[in-house]
Amino acid sequence: MTTPAVPARSRVPEAVHRRRWAILGVLMLSLLIVVLDNSILNVAIKTISTPAPVGLGATQSELEWAINAYTLVFAGLLFTAGLLGDRLGRKKVLLGGLAVFGIGSALAAESGSSAQLIVFRGVMAVGAAFVMPATLAVLMNVFERDEQPKAIGIWAGGVGLAIAIGPITGGLLLDHFWWGSVFLVNVPIVIIAFALMLWLVPDSRDPDPGRIDPVGVVLSVVGLVLLVYGIIKGGELADFTDPTVVAAMGSGLVVLAAFVVFEKRSDHPSIDVTYFKNKVFSAAMAVITLVFFALMGVTFFSVFYTQSVRGYSPLQSGLLLLPLAAAQLVFAPRARLVVDRFGVRATTTGAMLVLTATLAAFATLDADTPIWLMEIVFFCMGAGMAHVMTPTSVVIMQALPREKAGSASALSNTFRQLGGALGIAVLGSVLSTAYRNDIEGSLGGLPAGLRDTAGESIEATLGVAAKLGDRGLVGPANDAFLHAMHVTALCGAGVSLLGAVVVALFLPRRPKTPQEGAPEEELVGTES
Repeated sequence: MTTPAVPARSRVPEAVHRRRWAILGVLMLSLLIVVLDNSILNVAIKTISTPAPVGLGATQSELEWAINAYTLVFAGLLFTAGLLGDRLGRKKVLLGGLAVFGIGSALAAESGSSAQLIVFRGVMAVGAAFVMPATLAVLMNVFERDEQPKAIGIWAGGVGLAIAIGPITGGLLLDHFWWGSVFLVNVPIVIIAFALMLWLVPDSRDPDPGRIDPVGVVLSVVGLVLLVYGIIKGGELADFTDPTVVAAMGSGLVVLAAFVVFEKRSDHPSIDVTYFKNKVFSAAMAVITLVFFALMGVTFFSVFYTQSVRGYSPLQSGLLLLPLAAAQLVFAPRARLVVDRFGVRATTTGAMLVLTATLAAFATLDADTPIWLMEIVFFCMGAGMAHVMTPTSVVIMQALPREKAGSASALSNTFRQLGGALGIAVLGSVLSTAYRNDIEGSLGGLPAGLRDTAGESIEATLGVAAKLGDRGLVGPANDAFLHAMHVTALCGAGVSLLGAVVVALFLPRRPKTPQEGAPEEELVGTES
């Protein structure tokens, strides 16, 4: 008597399959708090830069470090977080990451200095590093392959939702409470997400996980921190030939080179460099890096444009970002339909060119430009982002076997965060250097000590002007900032254009049909 073959249609347990959309909702809530933190901080940076008791009196370089402490620790730990999720179970890693993130948020809210804020932002990043890759890895294990593009599109749309909620929530909080409330708000969200995850989300792991690579983790974090420190310091000094700057950047590049060599020779690397032999995979990673490099750098200066030059409140500034968020929320889940019709290469190339145009459009904004024009630019930017992130995320996640979903997600998010960190550092330094060079001629009448302080940023100049009652500095400060913003926007547009070239050359016209020869592993240790 012959036993009938088990249908190969589904590799996801039925109990998990039935609640897959509810699971996706919980994963998006977890994603929400990670993205929410950065979008809230973007609105709050002007307040934090204000002297005590309103803020912490943070300098522009301290603000960059408050942002980059999060992104650098995040990027440095994502490799290890992905491997630990594959080894220990993604649900356990998600729950642990949420707990650490919540504790870090509470500590950041009570920071008494810029240094404390930077440290506690790093603690938050440790938790976030374990949350982000696990959400996408769980998603890949609860959806069948034919539904994965749709699920990833909705997941990417969650980023747009966070971008919308973050600035508005931050603005409302700053209108009624102290600056630390923008971090404290994370705590109740963490509690809700934690409870729902315990109830709904199944656990899964890689049946053949790799060993942890502590040497690789240390080398990657140290190399990135040294490189970005040198870039930020160069912008602060407006001199990239300063010995401190050269030493930091040079040391960072040497350590990163050692990291690459070590990973190639290791039998348990954090990054499996064989993945990058696939040109499509490498191109998708490069595009994600370049997109976030340009976008994060431009977003950094747009807050100072709307609040310092145009005079909008934090809440109003947050509301101005709504078109960017709405476009991502609307188009990200539908981007797969455009890909189905026009192909991956055409869709992403067109979207990258749209992004390039919107970034260049910031070079046309002045102090009296109608604000609705900026709203159109933000909407087009969000639409472009949606049609880049969804197709490239699908390409990356489907390039590796299902059981390696944690590693694929970690790589994707690492390069995204790395691009964002370098974008803030490099374009922030361009902004700082251009501003300092332009404003110096207007600071000649100030004492030497105040002259250095006033030249750091537009907020520093306006602070000195308010202290001395010298309103004659306001006009030159606005003019210098607008010039610096235009230069920075064109640099960001150039980076985005480079991404369009990479897409056009290396991404496939159509996604490849999945190979069915080697079966994917089912969920291991799945809870029903």
